[in-house]
Amino acid sequence: MQLVRHLVKENTLSNPDLVPDKDVAYYISEKGKGWVCEVNGQFVGFSIIDLMGKNVWALFVDPEFAEKGIGKELHRLMMDWYFQQTKDKVVLGTAPNTRAELFYSLQGWTQVGSYSYGETKFELNYQGWIHRSGQY
Repeated sequence: MQLVRHLVKENTLSNPDLVPDKDVAYYISEKGKGWVCEVNGQFVGFSIIDLMGKNVWALFVDPEFAEKGIGKELHRLMMDWYFQQTKDKVVLGTAPNTRAELFYSLQGWTQVGSYSYGETKFELNYQGWIHRSGQY
């Protein structure tokens, strides 16, 4: 997962050591759940949701596999699972004026402001998700 995380061109980490492997494992095994996508045996994307913190912790796709529906499917799987666990709204932050910001808007997320460190803050509630996804 870390390899894909470091391939992205937007929302890059200023210091890759800020997200060690042990944190990734903790978010997947203790705080929430994660999904991966492989294409022909190659790891090309992943998503992680923090159920305890009620936020999307990660959603990244290898830039060589962008715009093929991988991010959208990882997002769908993640949000379906989240809203099967709880009806609480979920939040995320992403860098402004990026493809990620547009992606989340297109997936039905509502921009609700900015975090103090400059990221755009989005939220998604249960009713918005089921209306958009046609689930449940």
